[in-house]
Amino acid sequence: MARAKKKPTPSGRRSPHDAYESPLVTRYASSEMIRVWGPQKRYATWRGIWVALAEAQRELGLPITLKQIRAMKRAIDDIDFAAVAKYEQQTRHDVMAHIHAFGDAAPEARGIIHLGATSMDVVDNADLMLTRAALDLLTSRLVGVIRVLARFCEKYADLPTLGFTHLQPAQLTTVGKRACIWLQDLMMDVARLTALRAGLKCRGLRGATGTQASFLKLLGSAAKVRRLEQTFTHRLGFDGCYAVCGQTYSRKVDVELVSALASFAAGTQKLCNDIRLLALLKEIEEPFGKKQVGSSAMPYKRNPMRCERATGLARYLISLATSPPLTLGAQMFERTLDDSSNKRLVMPEAFLTADALGILLHSILDGLVVYPAMIAAHVAAELPFIATEEILMEAVKRGGDRQDLHERLRQHSQAAAEQVKKLGRPNDLIKRLQADPAFAGLNWPRLLDPQRHVGLAPRQTREYLRTQARPFLQQERGVKTHSTHLKV
Repeated sequence: MARAKKKPTPSGRRSPHDAYESPLVTRYASSEMIRVWGPQKRYATWRGIWVALAEAQRELGLPITLKQIRAMKRAIDDIDFAAVAKYEQQTRHDVMAHIHAFGDAAPEARGIIHLGATSMDVVDNADLMLTRAALDLLTSRLVGVIRVLARFCEKYADLPTLGFTHLQPAQLTTVGKRACIWLQDLMMDVARLTALRAGLKCRGLRGATGTQASFLKLLGSAAKVRRLEQTFTHRLGFDGCYAVCGQTYSRKVDVELVSALASFAAGTQKLCNDIRLLALLKEIEEPFGKKQVGSSAMPYKRNPMRCERATGLARYLISLATSPPLTLGAQMFERTLDDSSNKRLVMPEAFLTADALGILLHSILDGLVVYPAMIAAHVAAELPFIATEEILMEAVKRGGDRQDLHERLRQHSQAAAEQVKKLGRPNDLIKRLQADPAFAGLNWPRLLDPQRHVGLAPRQTREYLRTQARPFLQQERGVKTHSTHLKV
């Protein structure tokens, strides 16, 4: 639908800033994704579908000429949006408005445009084609994010860092292993999106209630209707059609698509919240420009604004995932129109938001700043507590009584913790233990080596990169981008 004309300002002049514009378009999403869902692409796709329909009908002997088809092809991108708006005011029907405007642009073909079709033969097939293009763009972007993150995991696979459970210090892990958890989530996202892309089908030519009655009347036999649909489907670049439908393809398809996008958003929110917490600890930060301003009031601030933006957008995308299931549930019998207004908002905005998140993730992860000295300081502060189990076992090996040693460790640990929490002093647990004869003779440098306490984290990280991430990235390097153009 064409945008309404802007009203004059009180001074009589029109301002380009009078009308609301979505921040997804003006600030966040890429120009490529914006074009996918823009009116020019959408309605040119409608026209391409009308061409594909006419060509398939001509092959089956309907009275459609090459001259008419050539006229339609020449006019695919020549859309008079003002004329469309005028027709829609009269007809109150967007598809009919575009049929009239297409007929004006290709008058030789006016009489055969949309022959035998219903609106969803055009709109639903076009939506599936736009979705296909959006999935190709998004998965390509996320592959780039995975490539950057995999390099980070490899670089920091061995760097010990304090692990947390319940937001409390726990056993050590490594910086690379923690990032590998983010990486696995992203790999799962791409796998799901790729599977949805592979399973995306054409709605086909089904008519008003999905029975193909109008095409049967035009062609006279079920075999010809089947050939018509097969030819049409191939021209749109699909391998096949959904087996059955009403007037629309099942809105369960949209449920699955937006659910996958929301799952990606949730993983992004977790990843970015982790980085925000690490920035609080001064261990890892997102990139910060030389002239970037963190706060208008506090010049020293280095706010994690990219991660904050991502978590806000992720929250919005997760909220969008509630609409498709409600739309699916509201569809009655072969079709009700209450899906249309909701779908035209949710599907583009879900992909635009996911695209924005992909851009932000690449920006954040490609420039992550790691502070090993601060990480080591935090490890050193907690390692005496973390090492107590191994200290206990070593002391028992040297002939000590396990229960007595456990009680001594408990008392020394609580006393050291009191020094830290109540008095703000360094953790002196090791000094206390070294002064206790029950722990004499232990090899303290070996017991307090952080690498002894990271378990298999480095090996797990490298194994995941070797068996999962690198083969995936090598495969993606050889995959050609899927065509998103009509085969006309």
